[in-house]
Amino acid sequence: MSTTTESSSYYDNLEQMSVSELLSHMNKEDQTVPLAVAKSLPQIERLVAAIVPRMECGGRLFYIGAGTSGRLGILDASECPPTYGVPHDLVIGIIAGGDTAIRKAVENAEDDPAQAWEDIQKFGFNEHDSVIGIAASGTTPYVIGGLKAANETGLLTGCITCNAASPLAATAQLPVEVVVGPEFVTGSTRMKSGTAQKLVLNMISTSVMIKLGKVKGNKMVDMQLSNEKLVKRGTRMIVDATGMPEEKAKQLLLEFGSVRAAVAAFESRNM
Repeated sequence: MSTTTESSSYYDNLEQMSVSELLSHMNKEDQTVPLAVAKSLPQIERLVAAIVPRMECGGRLFYIGAGTSGRLGILDASECPPTYGVPHDLVIGIIAGGDTAIRKAVENAEDDPAQAWEDIQKFGFNEHDSVIGIAASGTTPYVIGGLKAANETGLLTGCITCNAASPLAATAQLPVEVVVGPEFVTGSTRMKSGTAQKLVLNMISTSVMIKLGKVKGNKMVDMQLSNEKLVKRGTRMIVDATGMPEEKAKQLLLEFGSVRAAVAAFESRNM
C-alpha cells in the first residue's frame, strides 16, 4: 500500500539546494499543516467530546504509537501532570519497544499486532478508558492491533493519522485524519506529519483538561510547583486574583500547594 506521506516529494535534488533554499521550502511546507488540521476540527471535536465524560467517570487516556508517533504521545502525556496537576497515570503514553524506543529505534517493534494490548494491560484498564492510536501512515500493526483489542474490550478508540482512508482510521471508532501530503524528504514523517500530530495532541489534551476543570479563566491553577519559575508564575496569578502583596501571595501559594487552593483559602478567610 502506497501512502500519501510516503509518496514522492514535491521537490527533487535536495542536495543541490542552498541552505537558504532548503529552509525556505521546508517552511513553505510547514505552513500547510495548520490548514490541514483545520479541516479535521470536526473529527477532533467528536473525539474530545467522547473522551471527557469517560474521564469524568474515572477513565484514563492512553496514547499508543511507534517511532516518532509514539514519542509524541509520550511527550503529550508526560506534560499533563506538571501543567494540570493530574496524576501521572491519568494520561499514559505507550511506545512500541518500550522505554528504550524513546531514544533509540527498536527493530521490528511496530510489527507485532498483539503487543500494544499487552502493554496497555500492564497499567490495568477499566470500562471508561479511552485509547488513541497514533500513526502517520495509518498502517502500523502495533497500533492497529491495539485498537482492535480495545474495541473488543468495549473501550473508546480514536486515532490520529495523516493519510485518508487508512486501515487505522477504519479500526478506530473516532478517527482523526489530517492529510498533510508528501513530506519534504520523502517518507520522513517526523516532519509535516509529526507537526500535525503534535498540534492535534495539544488540542485533545488541552481541551480535555479544560473541560475537566483544570483551568480557570485561562490560568493553569492546578499546575505543579516544581521549580522557582512556576512558583513565581503562580504567585502572579494569586496577586492578580486577590490583589494581595506579592510576598503574602507566595507564602499562601507555598502553604496550600496550588493557585486554586490558595485563592480558595483567601476567599474563605475574607467572606
